[in-house]
Amino acid sequence: MTRFRTTGALAATAVTAFALAGCVANTPTSTDDALAVTSTDSACDVSAATAASGTLAFDVTNSGSQVTEFYLLASDGLRIVGEVENIAPGASRTLTVLAQPGDYFTLCKPGMIGEGVGRAGFSVTGEKVAVTGADAEQMQQAVDLYAAFVKDQVENLLPGVQTFAEAYASGDDEAAKEQFPNVRAYYERIEPIAESLGDLDPKIDFREVDAVADGIPWTGFHRIEKDLWVPAKDALNADGTTPAWQDWEPSTTEQRQEFADDLVANVTELNDYVHSEEFTTALNEQGVAGLSNGAIGLLDEVATGKITGEEDWWSGTDMWDFAANVEGSKMAFSLVRDFAEAKGDDGTALVAEIDKGYADIEEKLATYGSLEEGFVNYSEITDQDRRDLTDLINALAEPLSKLTTTILE
Repeated sequence: MTRFRTTGALAATAVTAFALAGCVANTPTSTDDALAVTSTDSACDVSAATAASGTLAFDVTNSGSQVTEFYLLASDGLRIVGEVENIAPGASRTLTVLAQPGDYFTLCKPGMIGEGVGRAGFSVTGEKVAVTGADAEQMQQAVDLYAAFVKDQVENLLPGVQTFAEAYASGDDEAAKEQFPNVRAYYERIEPIAESLGDLDPKIDFREVDAVADGIPWTGFHRIEKDLWVPAKDALNADGTTPAWQDWEPSTTEQRQEFADDLVANVTELNDYVHSEEFTTALNEQGVAGLSNGAIGLLDEVATGKITGEEDWWSGTDMWDFAANVEGSKMAFSLVRDFAEAKGDDGTALVAEIDKGYADIEEKLATYGSLEEGFVNYSEITDQDRRDLTDLINALAEPLSKLTTTILE
């Protein structure tokens, strides 16, 4: 695999740019005034439908029977402004965002599939939040560096997808199989960007069970994956109950071309977006909070799909996705770590704990292979391996969940 080009350079630039920074954002709303969110199997109750602009925290408690998610959506009801995932029954997690004036929606998603429940309007009033002085320049540098990272990943993703799609459509399955995990790594490092666009991520990366749950056509990487790794007649889908061949059969040559063209078209749309003014505006509006929340979101991707082996159910290439998610998460963290350290001893201690979490996961991943040389198939990952990996994810997720609040306080 050709490793992505600019991560090391961007991270080094970030360290240089922020080494002497004393960074305190102008965030007038205190996170002590957090909004309480109660998620159940059928409702998503938020303690208020309006708030003042600034740092805004949603304390989400899962009172339902399923793992849940909470979203703050933009006024179009599609773009994700902020999200917190993987909230187990009885557990609580906090979403912290820098909220600008405007209209939004709140939503919970029990089971983490489907359209969700309790969609409600939410408004932010007051003046636009600005960061002034040296902090503003340094924070903008962080956002610009992340934008460059995202563009670089998508610029590698698009030609990779074009080559992969051509191999699949032409019936060169061995070439397509070899390319599949390597091409997907570019996508997995920046997946929250596509997820924020509403229906683009489902078109590119939905699993079959997700498409069925949402009642949408199943397309993208995983539709192609099932064609390349044709399941046995008695195999079950990732839900453990549905026969693999139920309402499915290998694609014809014509259908393969359609799926290939569709994937290229959707990745082209993603490429157009990350090179647009709309993307720049969205990143600038979210600021460094968007970067820290992105680091958290990518780790959640590991916890909610990769660790179970459900993501790449037929190919067993989950470890590639796992490693790419961790790389993308660490990249986003590297651009905001100095803002946390500037908060004093507590911030420094938090950064040290997060650093150790990433190092521990990377050390463990190295025992299974690498993105450059390849990983073992996920079928070789034992139950004990999964428990060990889960423990490492949880050990990192706990301090990482405090990152956004620390930066914005």
